[in-house]
Amino acid sequence: MPRLMILLLAFVGLVSPAQAAPFTVRVVDVSGRPVGDAVVTVRPAAGARPMKVGRAFTVTQKNLQFHPFVMVVPAGATVSFPNLDSTKHHVYSFSPAKTFELKLFAKDQSRSVRFDRPGVIALGCNIHDSMSAFIIVTDSAWTATSDSKGFVRFPDLPGSAAAMTIWHPYLRAPGSQISRPLPAGETSEVVAVRLRPPPMHDMSGY
Repeated sequence: MPRLMILLLAFVGLVSPAQAAPFTVRVVDVSGRPVGDAVVTVRPAAGARPMKVGRAFTVTQKNLQFHPFVMVVPAGATVSFPNLDSTKHHVYSFSPAKTFELKLFAKDQSRSVRFDRPGVIALGCNIHDSMSAFIIVTDSAWTATSDSKGFVRFPDLPGSAAAMTIWHPYLRAPGSQISRPLPAGETSEVVAVRLRPPPMHDMSGY
């Protein structure tokens, strides 16, 4: 093989993007306790990839609460809101990313809303003030909610440098969100966040 060709192949190998690899984040509070329902979003410098709109998304109303309390959906997803309670509900949001109102609907009835813009959607019920929940609409495939042990796992994060944001409804920060850079090739992170007390009517367990 000519010397020039060998040098070109070596150069291509040097500049080719890093291989995708598993990446794990653990979110804890300042005392080291795991934080569930934290939404972690990673945007690789090598290029973003939108989350696929491939499955149905549902926020149920049961026992005068929304379930789940925090849910991630891709931009363009439609979310249904079935009422499983014996009382009527009136679901609404005044969030800039999506303002809507689902007026009174009864048990075993459902309504749906399409969320086309990324952002945080705070849900409420106009009849029951104790009901609250959040829908996070994302434009990044690398977005997920931490489990009860504080873990988020991405199986195929590109190995390039990236920006990571962590959102939680009770996080003490502007917009309930913090950001930090991720060096190229990073495989795991532990992030400690400072939380404020939840509202008195919140029954999510925080």
